[in-house]
Amino acid sequence: MADVAIFDYGAGNIFSLKNSLERAGATVSIIDSLGEKNTHSGIILPGVGNFDPAMKSICKLGEQFLEYVGDTPVLGICLGMEMFFESSEEGSMRGLGVIKGDVIVLPPSMKIPHMGWNDLKINRPGLILQGVKGGSWAYFVHSYMARPSSNGIVTAESDYGVNVPAVVESGNFFGTQFHPEKSGKTGQIMIRNFLQECKR
Repeated sequence: MADVAIFDYGAGNIFSLKNSLERAGATVSIIDSLGEKNTHSGIILPGVGNFDPAMKSICKLGEQFLEYVGDTPVLGICLGMEMFFESSEEGSMRGLGVIKGDVIVLPPSMKIPHMGWNDLKINRPGLILQGVKGGSWAYFVHSYMARPSSNGIVTAESDYGVNVPAVVESGNFFGTQFHPEKSGKTGQIMIRNFLQECKR
């Protein structure tokens, strides 16, 4: 059984995510600080909040957060995924920088925030995409999108006027721009895949 921790930025309701993880068989803790040693088999950065306050909650730990994570699988959801990058137009703070690139506001041609179901175009196989078919639908709620330096880390996109990176994978970091906990069967497949990685 995977023992995972959701990092709580103090920004809002994360219990639907907790429930979704528990339905998939995980033991879930909610943390807002780090112990001396990481005893969790997976870490989740949830998709609730704003960039600078969320980064402040991480950065008050200094470099300890990335040291704490080590090679533990990390799932970043929406904002959590955006924090993987070097910077975001939503704030002035530096991101975690585990993926090169930045985060930009959605183009003015789109209604912001973008909310709704969109289908996924799978670019290449990914560990958390196993069993997810191209054209599967996922639920998005966001105003920003990732702009990675290399498209090689983008395993799936969603096209709604612009190609939005929907799933990224880099080492032990996995990110979804959408909310898997709100994406029905598709989201549950991805959550189960992440938990499988946590058991390795």
